Amino acid sequence: MTARAKFLFNVDFGPSPKQETPKIPAAEHQAAVAEAEARGYRNGLAAAEAQARTEAERRTAAAFERIASAIEGLGQRLGTVEDRVEAEAIEVAVAVGRKLASALIAREPLAEIAALASGCFGELVAAPHVVVRVNDGLYAAARERLEEIARASGFEGRLVILAEPDVAPADCRIEWADGGLRRDGAATEQAIADAVGRYIAARRSTATS
Repeated sequence: MTARAKFLFNVDFGPSPKQETPKIPAAEHQAAVAEAEARGYRNGLAAAEAQARTEAERRTAAAFERIASAIEGLGQRLGTVEDRVEAEAIEVAVAVGRKLASALIAREPLAEIAALASGCFGELVAAPHVVVRVNDGLYAAARERLEEIARASGFEGRLVILAEPDVAPADCRIEWADGGLRRDGAATEQAIADAVGRYIAARRSTATS
């Protein structure tokens, strides 16, 4: 059998003495509280700053989107204005060109006839004869000028100059055995007007679409 432990009377079975809670000095306590408050303030400030940055970035991005949209709309409106201004400028240029052309023809009615004849006679040196039809009001001056051009070009064939009332001033018809050509200012002007009209119509259609 196991031996029983002896009872010792030196063991105190009374209530245990109370353990005292360690006390923190007031200055240290205040310092700890101040540090906690400072840490809380710093954390709150950092969170507020982060939130403010996020909000600022969001607002900046939204502002940039609005600016980009405004610039795009402005570009479209400017393109429309440019198309309209370009169409108007072309109309003005055509009108001015017509007036200048009329003035130049009135001042130098033989200039275009002489230019056309100079180009032809050089290629028709071997032609037996060439007929040039001019406006009857310019017959005398045209005959003298065309004969000079023929001689200068080396043309040795027969040159026939005819006065035609239906040929407009500055126009002429040059004919030879194998062909011919003509200068028709009205037809040329109409072709230009048609081309310009189509172009302007297209630009205005773009401006209004």
